[in-house]
Amino acid sequence: MAVTIETPNSPRTRKQANWEKYGWLFMRLSGPLLVVLIFTHLISNLVVGEGIKAIDFAFVAGKWADPFWQGWDLAMLWLALIHGTNGMRTIVNDYVERASIRKGLNVTLWAVGGLLILLGTLVIFTFDPCPAGAAAELLPSFCPAS
Repeated sequence: MAVTIETPNSPRTRKQANWEKYGWLFMRLSGPLLVVLIFTHLISNLVVGEGIKAIDFAFVAGKWADPFWQGWDLAMLWLALIHGTNGMRTIVNDYVERASIRKGLNVTLWAVGGLLILLGTLVIFTFDPCPAGAAAELLPSFCPAS
């Protein structure tokens, strides 16, 4: 008796891009990169220096005053959100049978992922390490005395 394999949910013609392949490749490349980014982030924040008790507003403000750490956190944000959203998309495609519900869930996933990327990016680049009216003892040392 021959084994039959069901047709995939998203058939494509020869002229279309193979998004499943690109998604699969992205997951395989972004996963190890995320491991490096996240563990370096954790070690630099929690192990080096004074450890977890040093993390406060001034610590974050001092890190985000450096474009290197802004880029590092931005890369973590983008890769983690796209990686997670793509993983959820794969789960939805595997388990949701009705095409209309599957499409609606995928659109919602990508819309929420895009919104979170936008908001996170805005926070990273518009963060003010020296807000007006803040208590001087809470601000980083590079802020001018008010």
